[in-house]
Amino acid sequence: MWGMDIHDENSLTIDCATCTAQNSPTCEDCVVTFLCLREPGDAVVIDLAEARALRVLTETGLAPPVRYRGVSAR
Repeated sequence: MWGMDIHDENSLTIDCATCTAQNSPTCEDCVVTFLCLREPGDAVVIDLAEARALRVLTETGLAPPVRYRGVSAR
């Protein structure tokens, strides 16, 4: 999943503060924000099994693609 930081072999972090889509219509419709019910401004850490599940849901059309794009990925 492009644009996410892998901190160790079992997890990755999605930080809304570093997302290039922050405070946009894309942000308001972000599947990660919806699934994780985070507080505004908090980073979301999911393990790789959850990331794989999101990928499968996206590939089968059951969830929209994760739109996070890290600032460093520009």
